[in-house]
Amino acid sequence: MAPYASDDSTTAGEVDEQRSGRRKAARYVVPVTVIGVAAATIGLVPALADSGDPDLPKITAQQLIEKIAESDVQQLSGTVKISTDLGLPNLGGLESGLLSGAAGQGEGGSSADPTAKLTELASGTHTLRVAADGPDRQKLSLLENAAEYSIIHNGKDVWGYDSKSNEVYHGTSSKSPEHGKDQQPPATPKDFAEEALKAVDDTTSVTVDGTAQVAGRDAYKLVVKPKQSGSTVGAISVAVDAKTGMPLKFTLTPASGGAAVIDVGFTKVDFAKPAASTFDFTPPKGAKVTEDKDAGKDSEKAPGTTFDKGGAREHVPKAGEDFGKGLDGMKTIGEGWNAIATFDTGGEGVPSGGAGGDLGGFMDSLGDKVHGEFGSGTVFSTRLVNALVTDDGKVYAGLVTKDALVKAADAGK
Repeated sequence: MAPYASDDSTTAGEVDEQRSGRRKAARYVVPVTVIGVAAATIGLVPALADSGDPDLPKITAQQLIEKIAESDVQQLSGTVKISTDLGLPNLGGLESGLLSGAAGQGEGGSSADPTAKLTELASGTHTLRVAADGPDRQKLSLLENAAEYSIIHNGKDVWGYDSKSNEVYHGTSSKSPEHGKDQQPPATPKDFAEEALKAVDDTTSVTVDGTAQVAGRDAYKLVVKPKQSGSTVGAISVAVDAKTGMPLKFTLTPASGGAAVIDVGFTKVDFAKPAASTFDFTPPKGAKVTEDKDAGKDSEKAPGTTFDKGGAREHVPKAGEDFGKGLDGMKTIGEGWNAIATFDTGGEGVPSGGAGGDLGGFMDSLGDKVHGEFGSGTVFSTRLVNALVTDDGKVYAGLVTKDALVKAADAGK
């Protein structure tokens, strides 16, 4: 059975070759020391489509996927808008505080540390300027009110500069530009598209849905949809540059409808070589400079576990598969887009109601109490990811509906 709901036929061998090509094609990726942990959860807003759709030669879904895999854009500059709507509860600033706390402030607590600063991109709308000249030189600038935050990777040096606080972060990238790429989080529409395409199997429909113009460029529209019911993912749309094959726009809409959860796209893009001076940086006079002593050190993988950008696995887990020694006891239930991760915390679940005091009441306000054959528990929801924590400490989480989590918990009883 062909994995694509399109007019082309694909053999199992071709799918393996296509997946291998995708892994080899990720040439333009900002190093993990530059992007930080936030990139795994952020999205870039699509540019408004120009009037009129371009008339391009017909192309099949398989051909378009291959075009993405073969894309080798090394140089570019442009403007990106970032918007993410995960539907997290409004906690009056607690959300951003939790995100920053999860990322950490670095050894010196510098506001210029990328792992802390870029967590701001996990919600709301932002404007970025980006530039790249091969694997050794990239620059990303976050434009703020009367301020700017920039990350510059130039050779072995990684600089972060917060103009608002006049603080500088300095670290070093890995010895080889190729080293560690399998652990770098997605940072461009291309990266997000590759992550989505790794989930393509016989549970997925992939089609070409006409053409569009994005940032003044002619593009094909690739649409990826789960065939199964029960997933929170409605559809993923990728606008692919007709000339270079580089994704220019990525949009993930939820099955529940409404605005996109993640939008990724350029408003302006130029594939000419940026000026070398773009990547020069000298700390301004009087700036506080924080050196990151751990930057550039080899990261460790859990034995027997293969991770890619942001910790995502390189394949869709099979039912009952162990996630690896790095995540002891975690397994999956189901397959494809309906895969649910499950593990036992060995605890007593989430404090609730009077038994939990003030904390229990607070947790009740964030989640929904559910009951089933498994007993009872609390479901914590976003527009994309749902998680069920049972009262006896078991956790079920995935890109699935609340009902799907309850069924999984009942089946595991």
